[in-house]
Amino acid sequence: MIHLFETSAQSPHGLAEVTQAQGLAGYGWLMIAIPLVSFAFLLLMGRRSDKWGHWFSIAATGLSLVLGLSILISTLGLDPSQRVQNLSLFTWIPAGEHSIEVGLRIDPLSLTFVGLVTFVGFLIHIYAVAYMEHDTDRRRFFAYLNLFIAAMLMLVLGNSFATLFVGWEGVGLASYLLIGFWNHVPDYAKAAKKAFVMNRIGDVGLLLGMMAIFNAFGTLDYTSVFGRVSELPQAQATLIGIFLLVAACGKSAQFPLQAWLGDAMAGPTPVSALIHAATMVTAGVYLMVRAGAIYAVTPVATTAVAVIGAITLVFGAVVGTAKDDIKKVLAASTMSQIGYMMLGAGLGPIGWAFAIFHLLTHGFFKAQMFLGAGSIMHAMGDQVNMRRFGALSGVMKVTWVTFGIGWLAILGVPPFSGFWSKDKIIEMAFVSDTAGPWQPWVMGTVALIGAGITAFYMSRLFFMTFHGKARWTTEAEGRPVHPHESPALMTVPMIILSVFSVALGGVLTWNNMFVNWLTPVLGHVEHGEPVLPVWLLMVSTLVVVAIGVAWAWKLYVQEEVNQAIPAGNALTHAARNDMFQDQVNDNLVVKPVTALAEGVMVADNSVVDGAVRGIEVIFKGAGKAVSTTQNGKVRSYATYILAGVVAMIAVALMGVL
Repeated sequence: MIHLFETSAQSPHGLAEVTQAQGLAGYGWLMIAIPLVSFAFLLLMGRRSDKWGHWFSIAATGLSLVLGLSILISTLGLDPSQRVQNLSLFTWIPAGEHSIEVGLRIDPLSLTFVGLVTFVGFLIHIYAVAYMEHDTDRRRFFAYLNLFIAAMLMLVLGNSFATLFVGWEGVGLASYLLIGFWNHVPDYAKAAKKAFVMNRIGDVGLLLGMMAIFNAFGTLDYTSVFGRVSELPQAQATLIGIFLLVAACGKSAQFPLQAWLGDAMAGPTPVSALIHAATMVTAGVYLMVRAGAIYAVTPVATTAVAVIGAITLVFGAVVGTAKDDIKKVLAASTMSQIGYMMLGAGLGPIGWAFAIFHLLTHGFFKAQMFLGAGSIMHAMGDQVNMRRFGALSGVMKVTWVTFGIGWLAILGVPPFSGFWSKDKIIEMAFVSDTAGPWQPWVMGTVALIGAGITAFYMSRLFFMTFHGKARWTTEAEGRPVHPHESPALMTVPMIILSVFSVALGGVLTWNNMFVNWLTPVLGHVEHGEPVLPVWLLMVSTLVVVAIGVAWAWKLYVQEEVNQAIPAGNALTHAARNDMFQDQVNDNLVVKPVTALAEGVMVADNSVVDGAVRGIEVIFKGAGKAVSTTQNGKVRSYATYILAGVVAMIAVALMGVL
């Protein structure tokens, strides 16, 4: 936590002039179109593409990567004032002055995500070739990965909230398809449904936010909205900010909509690495920072973002201390680390760049650790219980070293990347000018405690898996397992990601590189000094991290790991059950809504349907009475006619008289 980023005070958002896309940026739509066409093509080809479909998918992702990096490099060559470019594509909803256009906003913020999504996504595609080798539906799996890449790129490249919403729903669909890829297992199908439903709750927040924005500005275009945000009354800005926060909580698994993330580990491990660690779950953080101009005028909504982030970073860390499933520990870690990003976004302009910086570094080292977990599962017969691991460092040296680099990065040990990004958020949380005198002490202390808990549970994972005594038996039958290193298609992506986990943070902090890169979008911001000296915060963070590591070493290396799950105390029991969040949701939401639906059904049956049935009885009775006159006898019909004629004559005579 050293002063690497000092900038001057300017407008908080949208400093650069928006220009029409030129050169390579004019082809930015191809980054989305190529993987989308690949997805459709592979589904249409069906089984005919089983032998080569995965390579076709990789080629599509590779082309998006090359194009994305080319546009990024060309944007770097532009003057900072020209780095925000708009690419108009077509009119989606023609409605006069309120027409909605589809276009792309190619700027440093969106290109940062393009680099992360395409580069990490490409490596995960390569890894999945070997990981999914024996799956008969591998071609369909790669098609879904392409759908996700296309949707995520649409989300971050869109130039309006409407275009963002299309990508937002697309990644939700792709997530559902990939989590439930092995849907023949009922629990996996339930996990996919749970993720889908909880994300739809967040989507309601996004829709309400878009409606409120359109009501205020008559448009959903970023340039128009952010250019006129000063006109927005604070109460209206707060309402919009809260709606968008609900959306972010759903997509980024933040409290109280975080319960789906652990179950989402039901999907194949490459899914966990790509969607639920590196990219999709960070979409909420992107939304918070992209809409930063709105939050800049509403301290209430901004503080709410910081509070949600602080709660979630501790919540996820506590859950991670008690899980024995290696993927669920990493899922809890993801939840916690995104909590740090949300905390950074909730600190206002001083935290936006650091939230994105931590998002970027985390995307590399967390994807690396998820792939490492997949390598371990591959070696241990698809087991995920860390109590059956231990001593794997001797037989899986590449996985051990690469995973260890990711472990040091997430701990924030210098010079690994997490030190440069997460610790900067801790420092910013202690800055006194964030929002009132109480916030820096509360938020800073929470962030510092979270670092210590993170060091403990991630060290617990690392030591239980790679050190101590070997516990290589199957959980059900107790048969021996013979672990081995994974093939090159799996280890090479992990090695490449580990290079970024070591060097990315330090490189991007050189000469304020990353913050200066985002300045055309986020603006220059001058922040005050933390309430504690920077050197003391740095030392304090390293001390709590060291304590967490030492504690884990004592419990899981010096002491023998129990293969059976020990009883534990009340907090451990709660953490193993995700702090009973499912039960809370069931009692507070599911049961009341079910009761309401049943009540409406009763009212519908007794009142609405009852009225319809009553009318039915009346007309049936009348019809039955009249039907007796229709007996098919000519004599009866002649009598009716005669009676009718007599009645008509009588009426006529009465009128004359």
